[in-house]
Amino acid sequence: MTKTLIIVGCQWGDEGKGKIVDLLTPQVKAVVRFQGGHNAGHTLVIQGKKTILRLIPSGILHAGVECLIGNGVVISPEALLKEMNELEEKGIPASQRLRISASCPLILASHIALDEARESDSKNAIGTTKRGIGPAYEDKVARRGLRMSDFFNPKQLAEKLKILLDYHNFLLQHYYKIPTIDYDQTLAALLEMAKKLTPLITDIPALLAKYQQEKKPLLFEGAQGTFLDIDQGTYPFVTSSNTIAGAAATGSGLGIRHFDAVLGISKAYSTRVGNGVFPTELLDEDGQTLRDRGHEYGSVTKRPRRCGWLDSVLLRRAVQLNSISSLCLTKLDVLDEMETIKICTAYQLDGKQLNDLPLNPEDLARCVPIYEEHSGWKTSTTPIKEFSKLPANAQKYLRRIEELTGVPISIISTGADREETIVLNKIF
Repeated sequence: MTKTLIIVGCQWGDEGKGKIVDLLTPQVKAVVRFQGGHNAGHTLVIQGKKTILRLIPSGILHAGVECLIGNGVVISPEALLKEMNELEEKGIPASQRLRISASCPLILASHIALDEARESDSKNAIGTTKRGIGPAYEDKVARRGLRMSDFFNPKQLAEKLKILLDYHNFLLQHYYKIPTIDYDQTLAALLEMAKKLTPLITDIPALLAKYQQEKKPLLFEGAQGTFLDIDQGTYPFVTSSNTIAGAAATGSGLGIRHFDAVLGISKAYSTRVGNGVFPTELLDEDGQTLRDRGHEYGSVTKRPRRCGWLDSVLLRRAVQLNSISSLCLTKLDVLDEMETIKICTAYQLDGKQLNDLPLNPEDLARCVPIYEEHSGWKTSTTPIKEFSKLPANAQKYLRRIEELTGVPISIISTGADREETIVLNKIF
């Protein structure tokens, strides 16, 4: 029986993790975010009403479930309070359900300024959300960043902030040649926001250990996707944190032997936002059809997503990297009107067939996908609630994905709403 489940994205993010976390939340004691920041965008649709979450775990809509932000998450206090206010205006008591690790690094206005300055250089732009995520993680690793625990000691906070802002402002003024960030205004804003956030600070590792000992079901929610991982992703066009399942332990404080299963989320096709290699990208009518039918625009950035066919080579690597137990395939309905659907099963590079990624990551950009074609089903899958009721060609497509990846599909999403889901195997 699964008691502790990790949910991760198998592509470049935007796979629909938020919907699945929300779907499974009623069965758990707590939902835990363990990496990333407000560069995430998890969209929930319940009875036609849309809620977009960035920092707050996707279980926040459910009463009786705690939402925990682990130490692996970088927090913009301003963004967090704004998100909490948006929820509370809708009648959702976010402050009652939310708890935050004392070890979460803080994102300051100067981090955002640095991020924007770097991205303004078109030659070196990574395609970040310009929300200060990368610079905040840099300061964490350099051991000069501020953390939530600094709110407990205003004098210490002021001293650390002065040192950090002096460093940031030197870069802004002398390297990027742009205006600096005011120390007094930044400190005053932090101290004011601390009044609302300090009561939410909790010993997350101790709380998780307690729930684990009590055998309470726990759900760990990843942000972004496997191939945006700082170590395992398509570097350098990646995010600044570890997005794979192993980060659930380091980013929350729960020991690694306490995790039972990993659910990997993948779209029925592929998408990517921003720069970086994308072997199966479609720059033709099929790519535009996927974008239009899938409403493929970032929930946070509003940027159009690049679209392409499902890449089983990358999907197999995601299964390996995350020890994925089963898959959830989302947006099957987007393929409903396609005459022909393709799956990349291997690559061709310099006249040779590759069934795995090339040893030199830069060679991935030169890989040509080898496709197998599948007939479409030309009928709506959205109303269907059972696998056996899906069109025969849709069933064949899904079974082929299981064959190519070596893991079963447990959940199929056939629409944006919570109810538009087929559950094949019980998770908890």
